[in-house]
Amino acid sequence: MEKTDLKKKINEGTSDGVIFCLYGSEKFKEAKERCLGLVESFKDFFGYEAESIFSAPGRTEIGGNHTDHQHGRVLAASVDLDILAAVKPNGVGAVRLKSEGRPFCQIKLSELEPKKEELNSTEALIRGVAAGFKGLGCDFGDRGFDAYVISDVPGGSGLSSSAAFEVLVGTIINHMFFEGKASAVETAKIGGYAENVFFGKPSGLMDQTASAVGGVCAIDFIDPKSPEVKSMELDLKEEGYALCILDSKADHADLTDEYAAITVEMGEISGYFGKTVLREVEEEAFLRALPELRKRAGDRAVLRAFHFFSDNRGVLEETQALKAGNFDGFLELVRASGISSAMYLQNIIPAGQIKNQELMIALGLAEKLLEGKGALRVHGGGFGGTAQAFVPLDMVNRFKEKYEAVFGEGSCRVVNIRNYGGIRVI
Repeated sequence: MEKTDLKKKINEGTSDGVIFCLYGSEKFKEAKERCLGLVESFKDFFGYEAESIFSAPGRTEIGGNHTDHQHGRVLAASVDLDILAAVKPNGVGAVRLKSEGRPFCQIKLSELEPKKEELNSTEALIRGVAAGFKGLGCDFGDRGFDAYVISDVPGGSGLSSSAAFEVLVGTIINHMFFEGKASAVETAKIGGYAENVFFGKPSGLMDQTASAVGGVCAIDFIDPKSPEVKSMELDLKEEGYALCILDSKADHADLTDEYAAITVEMGEISGYFGKTVLREVEEEAFLRALPELRKRAGDRAVLRAFHFFSDNRGVLEETQALKAGNFDGFLELVRASGISSAMYLQNIIPAGQIKNQELMIALGLAEKLLEGKGALRVHGGGFGGTAQAFVPLDMVNRFKEKYEAVFGEGSCRVVNIRNYGGIRVI
C-alpha cells in the first residue's frame, strides 16, 4: 500500500477505529464519506495525493459566561463538528492552503512577523501559529505543507470556527515539523497568540483550549498565561440527554461595542479597588462598596459584576456536581447560569433594541418546549448569538421540529461531546 494512498486506507478500514471514536456510530458512515471527498478535493486542487488527514473540533461553552476575560473559571467541551484538512509536505518553505469556498492563500515560513494588511485574515492566523511554533524552537527550514480544508463548524454559531482553525494548523505543524512536542495547552496558547497579535482580535483562551484539549474540561484562567486545565467525565447519552445549539437567526450586525462594554464596565468595578480584573476583587469587599460603586460606575456595571461572581463560583459547583455524578444538580446550575446572564450580565438584547429581540425569543420558545425539563442558557458571547439547551433524548425530535418551525431548517443543531481535541486522523 502506498504511503500517500489515503483513499485506499479509508476504504480498507485502516482508520475506522479513529473515525468511530471521533464521530460515533451515528455519523460514522457520513464521516468516512467526508474524508473520501476531502482526499478527492485535495487531489483535484493540487494535482497529487495527500499524505495525512487532520481534525480540530468546534467547542461549546457549558459554564462561565464572559468569565474568562476576567481571569475566571470556564467549563467547556469539544463537539463532533470539526474542521478537516488533507495535508502533504511540500518542501518549498511555505504553507499553501485552500479552504473550500474561500480564496487560496499562502504564506512563506521565512516571513513570520505580523502584517497590518493581513489583519482579520486567514493568512494572519496561519502566520501567527507558525510564528508561535518557531518561538518554541520549531525550525521549518525549507519545509512547508499544502492543505485542503473543509468545515462543518458553522461561522457565527458560537462553536468557534476560528479557534478550531488555529488548533488545526497548530496540530499539523506540531505533528509534521515538531515531533509532537507541543502539549495541547501549548498549542492552544499559540492559537490565542495568533488571534490576538496577528489576526487582531483581543479574545481569551477558552475557545482554543477547549478545541485543543478535547472532551469536557474545567479551565481556570487565574493565570491566563498558564491556564489550569482539568478533564471531566460527561456522557450525555448515558444521562439521557442531548445537547442542542440554537441559532436565533439574528442579524449579525457589528456587536463589537456591545461586547466591549462588558469588559469596560467590569473593569470600572475592578478599577475602583485598584485591580485589573474582577477575579482579583473579594466579593465581600464588592458588596460593602455597592453604594459608591453605583454612583461611580452605574447600575449595569454593578449587575455585571454580580454575574461574574455568581457564574465564576457556579463553574466550580458544576465541576463538583459532575465529579459527584449529580447530573440533576449540574442541570440546576446550568439554569442558574442562564438566568444570571439574562438578568445581571444582560447580554441577550443589544442596547436599545425593542422590536428585534431574536435571542430572547429563542430562549423563550426553547423554555416552553422543554416543559420544565432539561436546562437552557445563552451560549457564548450573546446578543446576536446562540442559545444552548440540554434536552431529554425522548424529547429531541419534537423539540427540534418545533424550534425549526419558528427559526428555520438547521437552526437547531444536535451535537455530541467529542473526547479528542486536535488530532491526526489518518
